[in-house]
Amino acid sequence: MFWSSTFPQLSTETLRTISRAIDQGYLSFSREMGPGIEAFFNPLLHFLVWFEYILLDSPWWLILTAVSGTAYLASKRWKLALGVLLSLAAIGYLGMWDNTMRTMAMILVSTLLSILVGIPIGIFMSRSKRGQNVILPILDVMQTMPSFVYLIPVVMLLGIGKVPGLIAVVIYAISPVIRLTNLGIRLVDKEALEAADAFGASRFQKLMRVQLPLALPTIMAGINQTIMMALAMVVIASMIGVKGLGQPVLQAVTNQYFALGLFNGAAVVVLAIIFDRITQSFGMRLQRHR
Repeated sequence: MFWSSTFPQLSTETLRTISRAIDQGYLSFSREMGPGIEAFFNPLLHFLVWFEYILLDSPWWLILTAVSGTAYLASKRWKLALGVLLSLAAIGYLGMWDNTMRTMAMILVSTLLSILVGIPIGIFMSRSKRGQNVILPILDVMQTMPSFVYLIPVVMLLGIGKVPGLIAVVIYAISPVIRLTNLGIRLVDKEALEAADAFGASRFQKLMRVQLPLALPTIMAGINQTIMMALAMVVIASMIGVKGLGQPVLQAVTNQYFALGLFNGAAVVVLAIIFDRITQSFGMRLQRHR
């Protein structure tokens, strides 16, 4: 029997027909639903622009004080606060302050949105086995999908700009906070829940006074990972017009400007380290007080 070395596949014409049908269907959907979806996200755009203006218009010394003070309050270590202060000062001295503030605004807003959406989904997963079985494969796809792929449907639907970039960042970065919220609540000691039941606590009271406080260190770990993934995606989102440190990096890659890419890439790394140390320190303090 003759065995062919080529895998059986659809004809080229059939593949073109299927691809054309998918493209036309999505284009029709984007034309019909795009304006409504854009109007729905307008308040989010206004909030992001407002927050970005606050960071850009605030005095540099106030931003340095606020960020380094937050680092000290989270860790109770003056060395970390001093390191944050010197790192941000170096970024400003090298002329990357405005782009850093734009990136910081995008990261903070996308992280806030991920928390507001992700924690309720994680709570739902912790309460429903069926819901967990449905949502986990979706999260697997979201985490394994190449990051560039997220830009295609968002750009076709909303064009280029801040909101498409923000949506792409949230979709890419939201998975850790959902997963670890679910895990943290499921790992709460059963004896604590039994004690709450013995005192006659309702499901909502158990959630707010027992499960979420005990799961908070795990949830903070999820928020930490969400911030790290958001920072990685912000650089890629610069391809669709998101201003910040990603655009100089993209320009450096396109035009082979080594120094420009090195400085702005280092600024992204500094931001990642700052956010990582602050959230980790806060999570460790919560763990000690647990």
